[in-house]
Amino acid sequence: MVDIPTILISYVGERRFPEVTFAGWGNNMTETYDASKIQVLEGLEAVRKRPGMYLGDPHDGSALHHCIWEVVDNSVDEHLAGHTDIIEISMHEDGSLSVRDYGRGIPVGEHEEYGVSAAEVIMTKLHAGGKFDNTSYKVSGGLHGVGVSAVNAVSEWMEMTIHRDGKVYFQRYEAGVPVDPLRVIGSCSDTGTKISFKPDLSIFTDVVEFNFDEVDTRVSETAFLNAGLKMTITDQRGDEAHVSEHFYEGGLSEYVGKLNDRREVLHSEVIKIQGEKEIEKGVVEVELALQWSDAFSESIRCYTNIIRNKDGGTHMSGLRTALTSSVNSYAKKRNLLKGDGLSGDDVREGLAAVVSVKHPDPSFSSQTKDKLVSSEVTGIVQTIVYDKLGDFFEENPSVARQIVEKAVLASKAREAARKARDLTRRKGVLEGGGLPGKLADCQSRDPSECEVYLVEGDSAGGSAKTGRDRRIQAILPLRGKILNVERQKHNAAKVFQNQEIQTMIRALGAGVGNNSEEEGSFDSSKLRYSKIIIMCDADIDGAHIRTLMLTFLWRFMRPAIEDGHVYIAQPPLYQLTKGRISKYVFSDEERDEVISELQGGNQNTKIGVQRYKGLGEMNPDQLWETTMNPMTRTMLKVTVQDAEESDRLFEILMGEDVPDRRAFIEKHAKEVTNLDI
Repeated sequence: MVDIPTILISYVGERRFPEVTFAGWGNNMTETYDASKIQVLEGLEAVRKRPGMYLGDPHDGSALHHCIWEVVDNSVDEHLAGHTDIIEISMHEDGSLSVRDYGRGIPVGEHEEYGVSAAEVIMTKLHAGGKFDNTSYKVSGGLHGVGVSAVNAVSEWMEMTIHRDGKVYFQRYEAGVPVDPLRVIGSCSDTGTKISFKPDLSIFTDVVEFNFDEVDTRVSETAFLNAGLKMTITDQRGDEAHVSEHFYEGGLSEYVGKLNDRREVLHSEVIKIQGEKEIEKGVVEVELALQWSDAFSESIRCYTNIIRNKDGGTHMSGLRTALTSSVNSYAKKRNLLKGDGLSGDDVREGLAAVVSVKHPDPSFSSQTKDKLVSSEVTGIVQTIVYDKLGDFFEENPSVARQIVEKAVLASKAREAARKARDLTRRKGVLEGGGLPGKLADCQSRDPSECEVYLVEGDSAGGSAKTGRDRRIQAILPLRGKILNVERQKHNAAKVFQNQEIQTMIRALGAGVGNNSEEEGSFDSSKLRYSKIIIMCDADIDGAHIRTLMLTFLWRFMRPAIEDGHVYIAQPPLYQLTKGRISKYVFSDEERDEVISELQGGNQNTKIGVQRYKGLGEMNPDQLWETTMNPMTRTMLKVTVQDAEESDRLFEILMGEDVPDRRAFIEKHAKEVTNLDI
């Protein structure tokens, strides 16, 4: 059994800090607040001081990897401008990374205003670059001069090598500051730019190494979006270099084919749509690829100027509106639909799509470009998709009929689920029937400080009830393995009739269902507890039960995960004793370290080792001390980095496709660190 939490969760060590009280803006402050206290952060100093404003979270790995894309995206811009078809990325043993393209090379002439090379200006000045007037670059994915200079700021060192005009130019920076002026170090017959940098580990914490798989996935996306661009990644860390190459002539069509890999598609031909619209600052180009499959969820990926917008935006809004209108229009015209029209969720069920917009001057919701907010894009995408998809339906009636029939089935299944939920609610099971009897509730009624433990088994539940902080901690024991809801997609009634699932729904008190437009759907603001903590045994059965609980939460209470309310308790694996000394450890590696420490160099000392497989084996005071005390415990917070990938993993690991699951387990077998046989 592969444990889904190892894929979806990120480490959260809860720590408590002393309270700090500020007197305010008035004369009660201990120090004088006057003009001398106003600081101006010059140049790249602001980036080093507040890296999160420019690159994302410097602790969880997102900012670390974002640095790569700020450099890569500039090379991609050279490809978009028609000057390079090859981009090479290398990860080095010292923790540095380099990106090489064969474009025009960064300009090296002296900048008239600053008196240094243009390349140095680009590397050391925020908002400096050649992408503002749309002449050097028709469209660009880089951060308009902010990105690469921000990377320079948070790097221990950065080295820039430029091949241009038959010469090789070089300059080194340390913490964003030039060591020497740009200088010629040789001659060449090619052109291009190579940027090498080593992240400053005084800025980046927790995750401090580049993840090859994460980089490889992003690079493959970029290659899909740029048909004809060859991108290679070479990982030089370790004994042997590992090389991954990406080159796709089919572009978005191949991308959609990959998204639907291992799924049964409704139509073999990928639907391709292209169009453009002139605006004041240039031309907006729209390209899409769409294909429906037998999946029960949608997978839509949005890009602007080759940059992934993971939160969608105006291009997503335009696409969704056009899809709903197009399918409903065709269904009504051909008398394929009775009663009310199909909802957007019905139409998009099973859809895999990639929408790529190239915009001369896009606007985003944040520096990291997670969401496109250029308002004119909504109408442009909507018009192009509605017109072109309508034409496709008329020319391919058999495909159109299949798509409509799939949406009609989705609508019927959704209605059946709603009726099953309403029937269960009317019987007083989901609401109005009081709290479940097995719930040991907490005394506080302030959800912000309350937490509920979903505990495996009555025995462990008894220890947790005795050892808890009754004021803020509630305990809900669950008996056995709950229903695998992933295998009940066509039988919602069975899900809502399951006793343990009913108990969880009633205890949490926030409804059930992921469709926010339906009455009674899950609403995080109504949660009775701000933390939902899954606490299971540290064996294979415990991992399975934890995964079943996560599957239910993902399929029926997804906002609880997306809004950061779900945690995984981390009980210890071992108790180590030597005389009166007792220590708890949470992994095999930590066990070996502590044993060595307790032996003090004398390997003949026998250390008492107790392996905890069940929470019920622990006394209440032990469970409190190791797992439930907010002052000392460690928990894992369930997060969603990629909702589509998470959705796919739940399909693979908890669904009925055995070959898919076997292939996944075989691929990731080497990554298993704690196998319980």
